[in-house]
Amino acid sequence: MKEVLLPELAESVVEGEILKWLVAEGDTVALEQPLCEVMTDKVTVELPSPVAGILTRRLAQEGDVVPVHAAIAEIDETGGAGSGGTAPAPTQAIQDSAGNAERVGLPVQAQEEREAVADVGGSIVEAGHLAGKGDDDSTSLFRAFSSDEAVKVQGLGARSGSGAPGSSTAGTGVLDRAPVNARADGRVLAVPAARQLARERGIDLSRVQGSGPNGRIRVQDVEAHGAVASAPTPAAAQSVPVPAAPTPAPAPAPAAPKSGGLPVPPVQYRTPKGYEHLEDRVPLRGMRRAISTQMQASHLYTVRTLTVDEVNLSKLVAFRARVKPEASAAGVKLSYLPFIFRAVAVALRKYPSLNSSFDEASGEIVMKRYYNVGMAVATDAGLTVPVLKDVNHKSIFDLAREVTDLAARAQAGKLQADELAGSTFSVTNIGSVGALFSFPIINVPDAAILGVHSIQKRPIVTPDSQIVAADMMYLSLSFDHRLVDGAEAARFCKEVIRLLEEPDRLMLEAL
Repeated sequence: MKEVLLPELAESVVEGEILKWLVAEGDTVALEQPLCEVMTDKVTVELPSPVAGILTRRLAQEGDVVPVHAAIAEIDETGGAGSGGTAPAPTQAIQDSAGNAERVGLPVQAQEEREAVADVGGSIVEAGHLAGKGDDDSTSLFRAFSSDEAVKVQGLGARSGSGAPGSSTAGTGVLDRAPVNARADGRVLAVPAARQLARERGIDLSRVQGSGPNGRIRVQDVEAHGAVASAPTPAAAQSVPVPAAPTPAPAPAPAAPKSGGLPVPPVQYRTPKGYEHLEDRVPLRGMRRAISTQMQASHLYTVRTLTVDEVNLSKLVAFRARVKPEASAAGVKLSYLPFIFRAVAVALRKYPSLNSSFDEASGEIVMKRYYNVGMAVATDAGLTVPVLKDVNHKSIFDLAREVTDLAARAQAGKLQADELAGSTFSVTNIGSVGALFSFPIINVPDAAILGVHSIQKRPIVTPDSQIVAADMMYLSLSFDHRLVDGAEAARFCKEVIRLLEEPDRLMLEAL
């Protein structure tokens, strides 16, 4: 019997949601036949079968969030035509059960990982939810918070995992959820790379605090522990014994904060009496779950501020009308977005703080000399943000082709994981649905996002005091005030406006 494990679908992915099973229990499957659809960070992929045989049992149900290397199905290799074939995948060795480790020559470290998944917390998959064991701390656009990790919130105090108010802490507050990093038999949970690094540095893993699923120790945890352990101690402190300080009397427990205080437990929804039959419950899963997580992260980890301006696009409207036949002849669908992206790239070079990110772990501002613009796309499944890479190196027609391609594949759910990551700034086109004004949410870890809206004919007063009808559009720039000052945000908007109002100048601007 072969266990099908959820593989590492990308470098930073630690879990996936089973969206849809494509094979029923008892069906015969061929080698590399798609078994199910899995969503990770808003990207849906089909998981192929590693062997041929009969799918005897599905261990994960649709809607379950499953950690990497957890078993999701069992296949009987003796029952299907063409059985015995295996997919030449790098992770194939870990897809045998723990009891067959010696027979297949499974590496000791990989075997420990396989056992760890099964031993912690009993059942591998719980209906509808697997305790959210994701711990991806990369700059992925859609990072799911773990239910057992410490969520750091600047300026907040601590509270227990139950949601009850706890004592305030200095500096960075932590919603304290103590991780579990040991199995029932006492063996510490750690990824193989972390074990190897610990052996090389002589670090006792039992003393390392793990941040991974189920408290598993990751490479970053070992490095952080080593840095703390190797920190120099002042000579005076090493040579002079310090008498033990008397144990202070325990401080009285702080009173629960009143309305408006922090921390506070989340609001608990209750159905109004008599309306139970008029409500339907829909699980938070798939794309909506990823969007919810990203929006919460943006709210918690940015100081969002808004500046608003307007731009006269009359000249750009006329310019686009002139070059549109040439674009059509080249097979290019020319919208206004390529012009906006080019103007944004020029302005970002002049005002680099809007092209930065804040590294929460190191406390450093990351200034970027590359310009990757995220483009918000509304799909039937929800909002997604594909990224146009190196915008400053592409022509208007190049950008137009890429906008069309990414938008079409986003609608079809065919984007790759790397096409949703790596943005340095984002643009959301609310005008495409007729909106006049909005307050965009920052696409963390970007420092800012520009909202562009519908182009409308409005009367304006010209410099020579004439009243004319002009093609006007509002711009709304949301920015993280930790990284960007209000004056610089306003100047950035003015630079974008200057370029869009003079398209000839925009075309001549060096990038």
